[in-house]
Amino acid sequence: MSFITVLSISFFSLFSCKKDSDSTANVAPTNLTVTADVSTNNSGNVAFVASATNATTYDYDYGDGTFQTVASGSITYKYAASGTYSVNVIAKSASGQTISKSIQVTVTVVSSVFWSDEFNTDGAPDPSKWGYELGAGGWGNSELQYYTGRPENSIVQGGVLKIKLLKESYSGSSYTSARLISKGKFAFTYGKVEISAKLPAGGGTWPALWMLGANITNAGWPDCGEIDIMEHKGNELNKIYGTLHYPGHFGGNGNGATKMISNATTAFHKYTLDWSAAAIKIYVDDVLYHTVANSNAIPFNQDFFLLMNVAMGGTFGGNVDPAFTNATMEVDYIRVYK
Repeated sequence: MSFITVLSISFFSLFSCKKDSDSTANVAPTNLTVTADVSTNNSGNVAFVASATNATTYDYDYGDGTFQTVASGSITYKYAASGTYSVNVIAKSASGQTISKSIQVTVTVVSSVFWSDEFNTDGAPDPSKWGYELGAGGWGNSELQYYTGRPENSIVQGGVLKIKLLKESYSGSSYTSARLISKGKFAFTYGKVEISAKLPAGGGTWPALWMLGANITNAGWPDCGEIDIMEHKGNELNKIYGTLHYPGHFGGNGNGATKMISNATTAFHKYTLDWSAAAIKIYVDDVLYHTVANSNAIPFNQDFFLLMNVAMGGTFGGNVDPAFTNATMEVDYIRVYK
């Protein structure tokens, strides 16, 4: 056989193999089926199974603002509220070609209170549920207050918890306040948190209702993760902040959003976190305004504990009104649902 003949056969074989390979890679998905098995225990769980010929991944839109890519096509998703949802699934091939299918699911969700504090007993905050973090400076935030465990700064009266920010000289600081923390007393993974609160007024005030990963002692911050259910600046009246902090998104680069409301400092409003393995959602007065897709790549799949505090000034609170004398955050209740 001549060299030219051998070369021709080799070239033809190479071209044929490449053509076959390309044709396989470019085949679009077909025969997409999507099934949903709704749990009968009113938990909100729905087991989805999507399958298609030549599909390598499946993109789920659960119809409640949450999106998720599922390699296998099989996933159990937990809805936070009862309702009928239109679920759209897009099957993708290796080359990016797609096919989609939509189905409707109707779920009933009955949540029960897993842990709560209704603040109905006058006196010091319940020591079985709350401890205090004490000290000045705000742990790196350049805050102006000194956190105490005194009744002057935190007390339960008339069915509400009152965290009081006072202008006074105390242990080298010009202001005092309180930071209550459930670390070592209560922590949980996944659930819904509802907090009814009326926020303090005054330039420089910085109230917060938030959570930290229970592994903070070992992992440190921001590796432990932080969920700010509500933050407010007295210098930006009625703008509510909801933010997540974690590696790559912390400090001024937090993963967050804001929502304007009315009467934040004169009326009680409901601040809600809906936290699952699929998503972290933050609401004010039942209006969703920030969603972050959860995954094993971020530290929100472990126990977290609760914190409530009012800071003054610092990197977030900003300039302090020189006429400020005192302000109070009132918390009517905090409830964790499972």
